[in-house]
Amino acid sequence: MKTTTTLINELRRIARQDGVSDPAALRERLKALVLARLTQRPTALNPAPATGPHVILVVGVNGSGKTTTIGKLGAAFVRSGKKVVLGAGDTFRAGAVEQLRVWSERAGADLIAGGEGADPAAVLHDTLEAAKARGAQVVLCDTAGRLQSKKPLMEELGKVHRVIGRAVPGAPHEVLLVLDGTMGQNALSQARIFGEVTGVTGVVLTKLDGTAKGGVVIAVMEELGLPVKFVGVGEKVDDLRPFDAAAFVEVLLGESP
Repeated sequence: MKTTTTLINELRRIARQDGVSDPAALRERLKALVLARLTQRPTALNPAPATGPHVILVVGVNGSGKTTTIGKLGAAFVRSGKKVVLGAGDTFRAGAVEQLRVWSERAGADLIAGGEGADPAAVLHDTLEAAKARGAQVVLCDTAGRLQSKKPLMEELGKVHRVIGRAVPGAPHEVLLVLDGTMGQNALSQARIFGEVTGVTGVVLTKLDGTAKGGVVIAVMEELGLPVKFVGVGEKVDDLRPFDAAAFVEVLLGESP
């Protein structure tokens, strides 16, 4: 509501100031207001370090699409000529390691995994040591889905973050929060709490291949300053796209049918 109210008040001010009353013209002004918010921060990934692997930690709640996102992102890095290692830090969900193994094969990336129920921080530490030994340029770290309201699980995620930083100084260089595009207000809570624990640097918005439009990311950017960096638009290996703010606004606020 906070972001919505702010936008409405700004639009009213513009309407009075410029004498605009035509609905189509007001819609264009609204598009401009939203676009300005979504482009306040760079949407590209943070730059890789001068030496050592570029470490990306991926977090989010259960079912948001983290593992699929990691597979697609890994494939994109491989296509660009990078040597990529995936770390199977989701040791809790049955089948998570096997799912990531399938994605690693599709992507052409190496996989480091422990047994089911293993300490995720230990698995990701081993992943980073293996990546350094193999001369990998990119490491993508999976984590188990967890509700932001579950304090012990969030504390575990904080431990994972610290272990990564000890294995590779300055890492993780990017922390991507995967948000389900069908989510509403809860997505803002997720972004706030995951950000407090892991220092989230950007958002991946998934499941935009259906009716979801993902408008909540406007509030995420407005209130928390977190840019959208990628969007998921399907289940295929190349169905992860860099975020295009102008195209997103057109889909979100285009003329109603």
